[in-house]
Amino acid sequence: MKKLLLLTLLLTTITSCKQTKKEADASADKTAEVAKPEVKLYTFSGGTVVANKLELFSQDTTYTGQSKEFADAFYVISHPKGNLMWDAGLPEGLVGQPEPFTAPGGAFTVSRKDSVANQLASIGLKVEDIDYITLSHTHFDHTGHANVFSGATWIVQEPEYDFVANEEAQENRADNYNAIKELKNIQKINGDHDVFGDGSVVIKSMPGHTPGHQVLFLDLGEHGPLLLSGDMYHFYENREHKRIPIFNTDVEQTKASMLAFETFAKEKGAKVYLQHAKGDFEKLPKAPNYLK
Repeated sequence: MKKLLLLTLLLTTITSCKQTKKEADASADKTAEVAKPEVKLYTFSGGTVVANKLELFSQDTTYTGQSKEFADAFYVISHPKGNLMWDAGLPEGLVGQPEPFTAPGGAFTVSRKDSVANQLASIGLKVEDIDYITLSHTHFDHTGHANVFSGATWIVQEPEYDFVANEEAQENRADNYNAIKELKNIQKINGDHDVFGDGSVVIKSMPGHTPGHQVLFLDLGEHGPLLLSGDMYHFYENREHKRIPIFNTDVEQTKASMLAFETFAKEKGAKVYLQHAKGDFEKLPKAPNYLK
């Protein structure tokens, strides 16, 4: 009889311990949810790009004779530990121009309506309130107002910095270099980088379009995970068919990055927003509204 009582007591204790552990685990999960930082994603227009020669965006003749209008977005990510600007639109010299500007050779026609200072004011921020700036890459349609943020820390992949700032680049691609030359507070990285250390804002290295091309992963509390594509893909057809622009610096690197991008997006269940696709730009709330 005593043995039976002892066995019953032992089983009761084990069951009680298991239940306590389950409750503790559930409580920990709830605490983790509560502790998740509030991150906001503000979307702005950095201008409009018309690709007059869409054939530039494929290694074959698929798009010969076609043209397409692209969005040119930039973003502010507000985090309790600071504000990050992702990309910088088209040059602000376009603001106030009576007509869109067509580049020599006719490949692109570009326009921009408003300055970054005015746009930041719509969300109650000033230029000096931006702590970090990071660019998906250093092409002209992503660096437009970068120099305005000379007081911010520029987070850049080391290969991208070398690509845009080496002596040959300064001489032969001066416009690209001049667009970022005022950024003096430089944080060079190699590979993925968790900006605020909590997994909510992560730069992902995806080279190929340029040597240090990167995309941005956000884990938002309500919207959930998302990826801002940089120029991994410019429009939906190129994502579907994995077509690569003729001006990418490395085709094989691009293919590897496309695979890594899609694998990561699937693993995280992340919604992908193509930054140049007008449809995706229109889906996002525009500042002063935001995703969170």
